[in-house]
Amino acid sequence: MAIEFSVTKTILSAVTLGVIYTISILLYNVFLHPLRKYPGPLLARATIATMQKQQLDGAFPRWMHELHLRYGPVVRYAPNELSYIESDVVKSVYGHGKSDFQKQSVFYGKDLYGSPPGMIRANKESHARQRKLVSHAFSDKALRDQEDIFKHYVGLLLSKLKERAAEKKPVDMVKWYNFTTFDIMADLTFGEPLGLLEGSEYTEWVAALFGHMKTITISSVIRRWELLETLFQKMVPRKLKEKQKLHLAHSSTRVDKRLARETDRPDIWTYVTRHMGKDSGESLYPSEMHSNGALFMLAGTETTATELSGMTYHLLKDPSKMARLVKEVRGAFNSSDDIDLINITQLEYLNACIEEGLRIYPPVPTNLPRQVPIGGATVNGEWVPGGTVVSLAQYASYHSEINFKNADSFIPERWIPEGQKEYGSDHKHVFIPFSHGPRNCLGRNLAYHEMRLILASVLLNFDLELADDTVWPDQNVYILWDKKPLMIKLTPVEK
Repeated sequence: MAIEFSVTKTILSAVTLGVIYTISILLYNVFLHPLRKYPGPLLARATIATMQKQQLDGAFPRWMHELHLRYGPVVRYAPNELSYIESDVVKSVYGHGKSDFQKQSVFYGKDLYGSPPGMIRANKESHARQRKLVSHAFSDKALRDQEDIFKHYVGLLLSKLKERAAEKKPVDMVKWYNFTTFDIMADLTFGEPLGLLEGSEYTEWVAALFGHMKTITISSVIRRWELLETLFQKMVPRKLKEKQKLHLAHSSTRVDKRLARETDRPDIWTYVTRHMGKDSGESLYPSEMHSNGALFMLAGTETTATELSGMTYHLLKDPSKMARLVKEVRGAFNSSDDIDLINITQLEYLNACIEEGLRIYPPVPTNLPRQVPIGGATVNGEWVPGGTVVSLAQYASYHSEINFKNADSFIPERWIPEGQKEYGSDHKHVFIPFSHGPRNCLGRNLAYHEMRLILASVLLNFDLELADDTVWPDQNVYILWDKKPLMIKLTPVEK
């Protein structure tokens, strides 16, 4: 009995101490923490669990928007994290010369392709080396050389859509945009397509990528709880681990296969390997090539298809704007053969629609966290302690009346001269859908070329109509939007 009593007493003491410690942390976070002056929900200021519930629910960007509407331009949404929606934070945190603001490592996690990591998780020096080499593949010259690749797959898209239109059945344009962008990027990254357009279905690997976003979200939550992460890693079924290995091997094997082949095709690795070893002898390690290959396949596909889907939806919800864009496209080109990557940049309203699509439905709607350097720094005009996590809330920033008039409305005119009288006061400096500074998206110009070419080609050849009354943007977010089908009726244009 004495032993049982002693064990019970020990357990109770441990539980009591645990409860006291937890309460102490919560009280410290609310009343004594260096960020205590910043507004935010009480529970969110006390514990990261509030924020993490929103992430797991897929509601984080809209939650941030609600918080900024309630509390203002700066919100403390977790004990040590601040969210901003004003444009000054773009330069003060993400801008050139601000590289001491490191990415929040717990958010991005480890590089699954090994060490040294690819560009996403590389340190300042490694990132600069890798970016210098890879940037050759995304130069204006490279994009011009790659034009035939783009046009080949866009032509295949049009052919497949004509077949579906003849069947007089609605098509899911989310899928068709994804088929096109994945085939283009696979050709550029692996030197061969994935065959999505030809097969008109997702391959198992591509389908797994979409589900992988939820896994990444769950992993980022678990990483914040050390004990849970240890238990989670031990409890992951062997089959799931094997599936992850196969997923990683799919990209790395294809990259290796492409690198083993000598060719002058204007794909990414032709430009990268052409410059490796030159000047200072800089090169890429195998793990960097594998990691960056996977990055190209995700960043250059899903995000572009997302923007095309969102823009198409918003245009169809406002027939006057769709009619204006269609008139511009069909007035400029008689056939798809007339379109090239140079003359299409001259379509003012098309460019405005793309910008407005990126604003109202940003492909990456969540915050991209950075950590304030040791010693602290000025953020948005105020001194913030070192170690604090700060970020721009993209979705909230773009939907805030502080930054954009009629922020929830799709208004391409705000981006062209005729709209400046009414929308000239918009704070467009806050608009960074491809991020900003030395860590901005390297494939920005490629994405714009793809979006212009694909959308203009579709509108030149088809009249589009929504097939149902789905409120399509009402979606969850797991790093990227968890998109619903976008069912559209296609009517070929008589020429």
